[in-house]
Amino acid sequence: MSAYNPASFTQATAQTSIATTADVQAVYGAMRTRRSIRGFLNTPVPQALLDEILEVALRAPSGTNTQPWQVHVLTGRSKDTLTARLQAVFDDPERMGQREYKSVDWPQPYLGRRRKVGWDLYGLLDIGRGDSARMHSQHRRNLDFFGAPVGLLFTLKEFMSASSYLDVGMLMQNIMLAAAANGLDTCPQGMFIQFADEIVDQLGLATDDLVVCGMALGYRDHNAPENQLVTEREPLGEMVRRYD
Repeated sequence: MSAYNPASFTQATAQTSIATTADVQAVYGAMRTRRSIRGFLNTPVPQALLDEILEVALRAPSGTNTQPWQVHVLTGRSKDTLTARLQAVFDDPERMGQREYKSVDWPQPYLGRRRKVGWDLYGLLDIGRGDSARMHSQHRRNLDFFGAPVGLLFTLKEFMSASSYLDVGMLMQNIMLAAAANGLDTCPQGMFIQFADEIVDQLGLATDDLVVCGMALGYRDHNAPENQLVTEREPLGEMVRRYD
């Protein structure tokens, strides 16, 4: 796939561009190889490359072109400071116990899928059932973006409709695929929702800003055992219904 040049993109380009076979295979390759990575190297991501990824990802669709999202990019000291604050809360049972987190009573087959990926991950990390201390430590790593040099946080205004959450999801998918195309890895992270108040305060956001999700972005640590995890997907016939 040829490099994306934001300055050369025009409305005419969007209307007349024809993908080559190589373009199609490059897109398919990014989709097939993208995985949620939970162990990163501390190698910095060049600012120009990060900007390029975000620039092309912002071509994501949104309802009536509202572009409702806001992306907050944390690196260096800003990421470290937020991580320290959130991990201090996470390590305090009293403070964690006071916050509400909506859980779902998952029926099958969803419950089985959730359990399998959880135990597959813990198996790679040699974390046994009932080992609450090591489970806590693994969950805690979420708040450091799994050691990635770049942490992204996505927010919406609270008056936005449910469709705006879909818009943010499409933006996030664009970022993950653009990162994969450039040899980078990512991990979308819903855990940050539990710490919305601290995030809003730490970043100086408005009180009507809602934290939707987080994402780690950086270079994969190929020696990290957790990065051997490859999640399963149901076959096409199980997930797609056809109507003639």
